[in-house]
Amino acid sequence: MTESIRLSAAALKPSVVALPGSKSISNRTLLLAALSDNACEIRSLLSSDDTARMLEALTSLGVKLEPLAPGRIKVHGCGGRFPERRADLFLGNAGTAFRPLTAALAVLGGDYRLHGVPRMHERPIGDLVDALHIAGADVQYLGKEGYPPLQINGRSDKGARVIPIKGNVSSQFLTALLMALPLTGEAFEIRMVGELISKPYIDITLKLMAQFGVQVENENYQIFRLPAGAHYHAPEVLHVEGDASSASYFLAAGLLSGAPIRVTGIGRHSIQGDVAFAHELEKIGANVMWGDDFIEVSREAGQAVRPFDLDANHIPDAAMTLAVVALATGAPCSLRNIGSWRVKETDRIAAMAAELRKVGATVVEAPEAIHITPPAVLTPDAVIDTYDDHRMAMCFSLVSLLGVPVIINDPKCTHKTFPTYFDVFADLRA
Repeated sequence: MTESIRLSAAALKPSVVALPGSKSISNRTLLLAALSDNACEIRSLLSSDDTARMLEALTSLGVKLEPLAPGRIKVHGCGGRFPERRADLFLGNAGTAFRPLTAALAVLGGDYRLHGVPRMHERPIGDLVDALHIAGADVQYLGKEGYPPLQINGRSDKGARVIPIKGNVSSQFLTALLMALPLTGEAFEIRMVGELISKPYIDITLKLMAQFGVQVENENYQIFRLPAGAHYHAPEVLHVEGDASSASYFLAAGLLSGAPIRVTGIGRHSIQGDVAFAHELEKIGANVMWGDDFIEVSREAGQAVRPFDLDANHIPDAAMTLAVVALATGAPCSLRNIGSWRVKETDRIAAMAAELRKVGATVVEAPEAIHITPPAVLTPDAVIDTYDDHRMAMCFSLVSLLGVPVIINDPKCTHKTFPTYFDVFADLRA
């Protein structure tokens, strides 16, 4: 029987939420630290299914990991070469582990099998593998061509030094290449073929690589130049920012409820593109206050939540939250340029459309957009399916702030990035 949680209609009290660490930064940092020539203490590391898969993989690859306290770990870098040259790695549905590890292992060469849950085997990886082949890697598909599971073998040093890669499916493919190619010690030029989506996630990668001693020349997100002789050297201590995508649910809660909700762990200097979500809330009626280590959102009494028509390519994960915020606007809303939703933990455009209809909305799906018309009255006690997708569960919790109760199936799917989400959300209630 499917486990579920019923959220009664609620008002919120002024609250402060300490965010869990960023998934994107946590897994990138773990891999870069493991590949460094020294030890690095990582603080505020996210504890979640995705980071657990990365930690398991690094252990299997021979990396010494020294837990210090909850959220703190010392990674003893292996100098750009994993001690274990053969491993069978199960990576669940963790794209932030699967894609970068694929590239790093392919560049280093060895005997590695990478696989995951059935949904991971439906998430495309062909564009990354094509680029790795050009760089001289031997990566083979063990099932359907273009998709995991993968077998990685030795690498030829006769590969090209100019690598084309498509960027219109997932920015994680480019992130994976950028992080892996310095392990060769050679100079490379990566050239984008067509549009690069989700550029803010590439900014995270480039800023973290710089913190680990590798500077990448970025020519307008079309050409990326990696220097010869590069190697990773970790900072002695690195703090992981709070997760800006996870912040979106609480910031939206401040807009929908009107109560001031403050998230800590991110602020005006964050390296995560999803902090731009707060700017989008400001455009539709939110009061937003920025600090060095916090963002706070509220809404004045009498201020309506305004409808929107947004190109959301710059905030693909946080934009899901806006799909539920649309229900509060009383008018048609659109989110555009979100084709990457189709290849995430589930087909998020289809899933979001199906579940919004359950609360009474009229929804039109497009290949790369979703158009939402809220109902005059929301359907109470709608039973929301979550598709083993953490963001579906967290997004639809916000329906309970719109005057109706809602039932969320499989609430534990939030363990992917935010295991305590529903406890934290309950603490906001007045």
